[in-house]
Amino acid sequence: MAKGIGKTGVARAVGAMSGTSLDGVDIAELLTDGTEIKGFGRSSYHAYTAEEQSVLRAALGLWSGPEVEAAAKVTDQAHQTALTGFSDADVIGFHGQTLAHAPRQQGTLQVGDGAALAVALNTPVVWDFRSDDVALGGEGAPLAPFFHFACAKYIDAQTPMCFLNLGGVGNLTYVDPRFERADEPGALLAFDTGPANAPMNDLMLARRGQDMDKGGQLARSGTVETGALELFLAEPYFAKMPPKSLDRNDFSEMVSLVSELSDADAVATLAGMCAASVVQGMEHCPKAPERLLVTGGGRKNPVLMEMLHVALDMPVQPVEEVGLNGDMLEAQAFAYLAVRVARGLPTSCPGTTGVSACVGGGIVSVPE
Repeated sequence: MAKGIGKTGVARAVGAMSGTSLDGVDIAELLTDGTEIKGFGRSSYHAYTAEEQSVLRAALGLWSGPEVEAAAKVTDQAHQTALTGFSDADVIGFHGQTLAHAPRQQGTLQVGDGAALAVALNTPVVWDFRSDDVALGGEGAPLAPFFHFACAKYIDAQTPMCFLNLGGVGNLTYVDPRFERADEPGALLAFDTGPANAPMNDLMLARRGQDMDKGGQLARSGTVETGALELFLAEPYFAKMPPKSLDRNDFSEMVSLVSELSDADAVATLAGMCAASVVQGMEHCPKAPERLLVTGGGRKNPVLMEMLHVALDMPVQPVEEVGLNGDMLEAQAFAYLAVRVARGLPTSCPGTTGVSACVGGGIVSVPE
């Protein structure tokens, strides 16, 4: 039990999230008892420098070695800086930085020392959220679905709906809010849909020295190459039944499919691939969802959002339409999960990660 949280009551939790887009660290405060969302608090963003991004990028896909050690140092320093001013929280949920994810082979690797962070901030820290899930046969991802279930309750959803996170990788959560608890069979189904912003960002960096196709401006001037799109959709991953998850670089060959295209056509085709993988994923939903709420950086790409709107027979909206914060939803999720871990509640279940039984994964580090 983490010091200061207690077994019941509302806790003031802070979540820290650094995603596969490698843009920076999101910090968000949440009031919760580990089941219901009681309120949202402050938030903050700490951008990685170009040098820090380079260090992190060099370690992607690696499991050990000097590059991983350097990435861990960047992760720890950035989070300690980003969390300055939030150390009065009851508990901090620290996701760390994912460098490699292969749950059926080596496992999953998120660098960052939560125990050291707890000492530095003199605040209990919950971290290493994924390892226990993988040890019990789960994918270790996605982990936000239990929070998505709480969000659906918070906005008073009455019928099945979906949350789509478009970060470096896309992941989908089907929520049936008619269930009382997230861990009930049928309440949740979650999985990674496919690559999202990562290939587009990588292409923009390689070809134009830019972090992203801001506002989808370049994609809007391009044309989707249908031949490349068909080859992409022929990948066996899309026929695999969920739960399932991906590493950021699992579809690195996507870039080779568009290597002969102009910059505009290439990024338009990568956007088309992202949208098509989501459409394919929606077919796995147990019941037709009423709407799709989109979070993550991809919701700010109007070309990508238009592709989804055209392809899907339902409203496709950024989560801001229902009063949520799409920039901070993942950080809020790890604040929520931190309280659940500290109180012995599950954070994943067979429907979200394929784990053999409900599990509350995470290490609780209390400052000495």
